[in-house]
Amino acid sequence: MPRERPTRDRYVHWESVTTRWADIDVYGHMNNARYFELIDTVVNNHLEQATGTDIRRLPAIGVVAEVGCRYFAEVGYPAPVEVGVYVERLGTSSVTYKVGLFQGPGDRAAAEGTFVHVYVDNTDPARPVTPIPEAIRAVVAPLVRES
Repeated sequence: MPRERPTRDRYVHWESVTTRWADIDVYGHMNNARYFELIDTVVNNHLEQATGTDIRRLPAIGVVAEVGCRYFAEVGYPAPVEVGVYVERLGTSSVTYKVGLFQGPGDRAAAEGTFVHVYVDNTDPARPVTPIPEAIRAVVAPLVRES
């Protein structure tokens, strides 16, 4: 099955990050674990900055239920990476994000991650699933894009 390579126009929120020497593996491209770190960081940066609150202190917190990545081109050092985010699905207690990584000129993603947050009760050690806090929903809803 051919994999469609995403383009910049899909994404709503953008951040720029910088690759580090330590991010690069023996083959000269960014190690796959670093993609997941960037995806997690950019999504949570947006939530924290857009809500203006420490999201770790909310009564419900988003925990990662699923993460994956499709790779299309190498990302290397030293060059900035533009990271775009949109929401593919906004449910009652979960959010599915799509996160595109772009490096250098061009409109097509070097990689696209899927990142799912499921919200759980931050006050209960058993952490039952709970609805997304309104503060989070308010900043995530504008990122929703039809696939």
